[in-house]
Amino acid sequence: MKAPVVVVGLGEIGAVFARGFLKLGYPVYPARRQDNLEQLRTEIPAPVAVIVAVGEADLQAVLKQIPEQWHSVLVLLQNELLPRDWEILGQAPTVISIWFEKKPGMDSKVIIPSPAYGALSQLIHDALASVNIAVKIVTDEQAMLAELVVKNLYILTSNIAGLEVGGNVAELWSQHRELAEAVIDDILLLQQQLTGQQFNKQELIELMLVAFNGDPLHQCMGRSAPARLQRALDQAVELGVELKKLPQISAAS
Repeated sequence: MKAPVVVVGLGEIGAVFARGFLKLGYPVYPARRQDNLEQLRTEIPAPVAVIVAVGEADLQAVLKQIPEQWHSVLVLLQNELLPRDWEILGQAPTVISIWFEKKPGMDSKVIIPSPAYGALSQLIHDALASVNIAVKIVTDEQAMLAELVVKNLYILTSNIAGLEVGGNVAELWSQHRELAEAVIDDILLLQQQLTGQQFNKQELIELMLVAFNGDPLHQCMGRSAPARLQRALDQAVELGVELKKLPQISAAS
């Protein structure tokens, strides 16, 4: 029998991964919110992968509970993910930037292929391929960092600008580009401070627009938008960064 896979957090996305691994013949063990992960470690044979599929707001609390023996096989997939988020582990996990949606009662909707980087990227590719979700394997650490920043730019720009104008991403770019670019400037400034790296704004925008075009009717303002805005404002305070547009949106919302 193949080594097991543990899925921490069986929401919609976690369930997609679970189904993909089951289709490949891997036994899958779910870890629920109330489960003690250290106890599970003693009950489950050494897993080939531990998929952490909790939301970004819960990530740090969960990582503190992950047994050290599982650190080398961790897979992270959260939105707003950056290297500083896994510093607590002392080693880099496998990371995938999710570019598909999964809502209750609906099949997964792929926007563009999801880039994955790390030791388990091929395994993740194969598991998601079994449920018809495209994964692009990235072999360069810096290239994967850029992929994470593009995803952050996409989700933060659309969500935060959406608080002001609503609508979908096609409308945001065609009808409210000045607003979108003002939000991009703030988000990019934060991303550069959070990573200690400089990025080419125009290159990132072009990559973001590929995702916009992949699902032009994607609604801008998800239910997490207010929390994303507040998190960005909190990061600006933490980093001593002066933002221009985001505080205005916050004051008006």
